[in-house]
Amino acid sequence: MGEPQDTGGRTGTARGSGPGPAGGGPPQTGSWAGGPPEARASETAGSSRTGVPGAEAGLTTGALARRLGVSPTTLRSWDRRYGIGTTVRTDGRHRRWTPDDVAMLTTMCRLTSSGVPPAEAARAAQQTARAAKGAPADEPPPPAPPSSAPEPAPDPGPAPVAGRSHAAGALPLGDVRQECRGLARAAVRLDAVAVEEQLTGAVREYGVDVAWQDVMVPTLHAVGRKWASSGDRYVEVEHLLSWHVSTVLRRSTRALTPAGGTGPGPVVLACVPGEQHTLPLEALNAALSQLGVPTRMFGAAVPVEALTASVRRLGPAAVVLWAQSRSAASLPLAQHIAATEWGVKGARRQPLVALGGPGWAGRPLRGMVRPGSLRDALDTLARAYGGGGVPA
Repeated sequence: MGEPQDTGGRTGTARGSGPGPAGGGPPQTGSWAGGPPEARASETAGSSRTGVPGAEAGLTTGALARRLGVSPTTLRSWDRRYGIGTTVRTDGRHRRWTPDDVAMLTTMCRLTSSGVPPAEAARAAQQTARAAKGAPADEPPPPAPPSSAPEPAPDPGPAPVAGRSHAAGALPLGDVRQECRGLARAAVRLDAVAVEEQLTGAVREYGVDVAWQDVMVPTLHAVGRKWASSGDRYVEVEHLLSWHVSTVLRRSTRALTPAGGTGPGPVVLACVPGEQHTLPLEALNAALSQLGVPTRMFGAAVPVEALTASVRRLGPAAVVLWAQSRSAASLPLAQHIAATEWGVKGARRQPLVALGGPGWAGRPLRGMVRPGSLRDALDTLARAYGGGGVPA
């Protein structure tokens, strides 16, 4: 159900394992549509280097930019325009950002990522910081410190298309929905609260299928590309983002009342043996539940015997087999499941088998289906559930 693309998530990481399907290398996935850096000693300043009392724990502008997932130019611009900077400087007039500064800028990033205009976000972040120190919320902020040298204006980049974004902090997103920018920046700075808020908002605004295809998958792909191009760094970003994508998808899954004995069987969702990539099935599971189609989600690496037994016990209307890699995509297994029958003599039925994931690309279908998108999969499986399966 798609061509292979780089991404992160349990689309590319097994629960409890290292990065990637085999515990190493960048993760990959096939979407239904087709397809932090290490700390350095130079990033912190001791008193012997700064000459500023109390600046021992200060971060450089570059270190703070990497932590927050924004560019150093953006931090300097915010300081100059809104006074949301640090008053701590080295003898050479280099900024050193204190824990209070970091907290204030984290608030600023969270607000701008959610769509608040920068000037308004800066005022709110400054008020929050003053309140945390016990100062009156309406106290005017201190003036921005003078700079010993002019600073370049921030590069605004290409003008964005309405509803789309061409940049997202440190991640190479390309031309994607605007919501991806806030999600990517929150993930890079490891802001779990903001990541979950962005994901939840996308599902609420667009529904599971569009949120998965247009927001979650592009951001996961960007993490995968960054991972592949940065020497296995950003693993923690991938794990955080994948965890919260999974969490939001599960929260979006409705609990459905089982059908009566005469009703059609559920849709079975399973990864083939040896396959650990589950996020696309989790998205499909949530979207099917919102259509009122009951499912049985078995998750990663389902053994052949267990899969066969579940089909015979449940009499499912359809079975989805996900295979990320070609080596895991067993055509004999798929054909065996498709040939499984149940019911009384003269009225026996078989499940519709849908093949998901790039591992099945180029394989003969032989009576099975391979939807090209999540929407195609939803339409195909809803029809199969309504028909109760395929006559034997």
